[in-house]
Amino acid sequence: MLDLLDRLVAFNTVSDQSNLDLIDFAQDFLTSRGFSVTRLTDPAEPKAGLYAEIGPAGDGVLLSAHTDVVPVAGQVWTRDPFRLTVEGGRAYGRGTTDMKGFVAAMLGAADRASRMTLSAPLRLVLSYDEEIGCVGIARMAGRLKPLVGTPRIAIVGEPTGLQVATGHKGKRAYQAVIRGQAGHSALAPRFVNALNVASDFMQALQALQADLEQLGGRDDGYDIPYSTVHVGTLSGGRALNIVPDQAEMRFEFRHLAQDDPNRLDQRIRDAARSICATYGPAAGIEITQTSDYPGLATPVASQMVRDVLRFAGTQTTKVAFGTEAGVFTALGIPTVVCGPGSMEGQGHKADEYIALSELSACAAMLDRVLDDMAA
Repeated sequence: MLDLLDRLVAFNTVSDQSNLDLIDFAQDFLTSRGFSVTRLTDPAEPKAGLYAEIGPAGDGVLLSAHTDVVPVAGQVWTRDPFRLTVEGGRAYGRGTTDMKGFVAAMLGAADRASRMTLSAPLRLVLSYDEEIGCVGIARMAGRLKPLVGTPRIAIVGEPTGLQVATGHKGKRAYQAVIRGQAGHSALAPRFVNALNVASDFMQALQALQADLEQLGGRDDGYDIPYSTVHVGTLSGGRALNIVPDQAEMRFEFRHLAQDDPNRLDQRIRDAARSICATYGPAAGIEITQTSDYPGLATPVASQMVRDVLRFAGTQTTKVAFGTEAGVFTALGIPTVVCGPGSMEGQGHKADEYIALSELSACAAMLDRVLDDMAA
């Protein structure tokens, strides 16, 4: 498995780069072991996902992971991020935790499965562009649906310390372009300052956050038990002596299953229209949704969750970060999130690493999955 992880880390699959070299490697690896492999090429970018299966017809088990990683630019690494370094019981490199460690475990399980007689198919999915909003899996979903069938279990191997995550919030991300009027700052009151409009819009988003905290749905399984609204960037203005005629804001909300995202979307757009009306026709807020993914709410008492708990030997949890699991649930596949490593402890950080003990425990979990599938 470390040899596989070494190969995987060496592929620079930061989301603004192609992942095709990694997909070529995985496709060759799986094809040579008897898997039926379908490549799912992105229609616009030099990227691809992959679906593979082995074994007889039936429901079976689906394992899934994304191949892209977050950037290393601006981080201070003490090791080459794209070369695996093993020391002190840890394997260092970009993506070791999020989530090429699980990809290596998947391929290791695939190698073992190729030498077994299975009672049901082992199904694998590799995706791309997860780190920029689960974009790749959304583009793959329509083509995946007739391929994956109806697995009885799907495991998305994001880092959970091998706890079985049955829930996470959904997310929608937006870009807002705010319009005003340019003019000389000496005459500023005669013009509509786009930054003032943006400030009012940000306050409306803060008011929505306060309302969700007080009156929205609650789920105490999460560290923050309510839906959240967040402004990530705000920019505008050209010079101090020019009234800004444009500003740009990027924001998101992360919603509980019980808070309807369409209703939240409508409240945001209604607030934007109300704000612009106070400034007159020179003001405008153009809101564009840039990405979204569904949340996950798998029943804890389901047989599938009990099975994965038996494989993992851990307990259930819910996670703060989003995953592709909700997409598989939307395809009618019962899904949990369970993988090695800690997102909070190692994910997205300089000198990212995964403990070798976690990799071993993940391999043991997948061995138990395969043993359960043996004919």
